[in-house]
Amino acid sequence: MRVLVTGGAGFIGSHLCERLLKEGHEVICLDNFFTGSKRNIAHLLDHNDFELVRHDVTEPILLEVDRIYNLACPASPIHYQYNPVKTIKTSVMGAINMLGIAKRVRARILQASTSEVYGDPQVHPQTEAYWGNVNTLGIRSCYDEGKRVAETLMMDYHRQNHVDIRIIRIFNTYGPKMAENDGRVVSNFILQALRGEDITVYGEGAQTRSFCYVSDLVEGMIRMMETPGFTGPVNLGNPAETTILEFAKKIIALTGSSSRIVYRPLPADDPKQRQPDISLAKQMLGWEPTVCVDDGLKQTIDYFRSVLTTA
Repeated sequence: MRVLVTGGAGFIGSHLCERLLKEGHEVICLDNFFTGSKRNIAHLLDHNDFELVRHDVTEPILLEVDRIYNLACPASPIHYQYNPVKTIKTSVMGAINMLGIAKRVRARILQASTSEVYGDPQVHPQTEAYWGNVNTLGIRSCYDEGKRVAETLMMDYHRQNHVDIRIIRIFNTYGPKMAENDGRVVSNFILQALRGEDITVYGEGAQTRSFCYVSDLVEGMIRMMETPGFTGPVNLGNPAETTILEFAKKIIALTGSSSRIVYRPLPADDPKQRQPDISLAKQMLGWEPTVCVDDGLKQTIDYFRSVLTTA
């Protein structure tokens, strides 16, 4: 098939492009490089079935494709808060433009939504039936609300125009090719540990996260795209929950670092708990994570070691 991946030069998008090429598909990678990196897809440029298009999803584009994975959007707080208006435009106008293509050429489209649609959840763990607890006026709302509107657009195009849609809600994902400057907990902690710097934990470190290795996520995305008659939404993430403080100690142990843990004030609207209920993914997709956190972290640490060596 001919597959479009928006945000294809990003962390998750580049892994997805690699997987799709291995499966024999033609892949169009569309990215404006706001947070994506040419380094992530440089090794694919000579592949006969790979095409790179520099384009912003907020602008219309005409393409003939069979499948669309809509991943385009800054996904870390540092990046999406840098230009919040651009962030929400990317989610909303990007979804409209990609749905327009899907409607016109009758392509199937998968929307990469996020666990952030649950906000600071009052239900734990989070199931797909939970409507969320989101501050519409907060500094994270450009991302949270943008993704919620994108889900609404997907369902409205599906109901009104019979567009073949899929919605996934991605929980914390990590692995090689994460951006060094994205401010996420995995990249922050690993780089601080490798540099021997203090590891910064916000609040008391009691807030929880669940970390899914990128290859597991990509497997879930492809299964969702190719499962007939199931629109979702469906949670994709690792239900193994850990506190941020425990996670910091794990990174120090795995890197053999001498870093100390220091504490900083908790950011506004930072979720206290984040853990997916993946019962629906198990039932409908036969999917659950297979890479244990320690194994995934070792590969991610090796990646960041190589980045620091060549920097």
